[in-house]
Amino acid sequence: MISEEILKKIKPGAKVKVYEGKTPFTGVVIARKHGSEAGATFTVRTTLAGVGVEKVYPVHSPAILKAEIVSSPKKVHRSKLYFIREISGSKIRAKIGTSL
Repeated sequence: MISEEILKKIKPGAKVKVYEGKTPFTGVVIARKHGSEAGATFTVRTTLAGVGVEKVYPVHSPAILKAEIVSSPKKVHRSKLYFIREISGSKIRAKIGTSL
């Protein structure tokens, strides 16, 4: 389970590290859906071996052992950051102040 204080900090543009098993999945949160209700999720995106990978995590999943915030965004004016799927890492850093 993810603590309430971490849930408040998981917002689009934040770089997070999610522990499901032995290896953590580190990436940028591109979407947060349905607030904190039973079906709430957040989507994390990263680039592994030159290929973009996205994972959707349920907020109330018992499979998530721990989640930690690596960095918070400098500025984000959108609730869904789907546009970062098409742009490079340097442009992402310039736009939102964090990298994949």
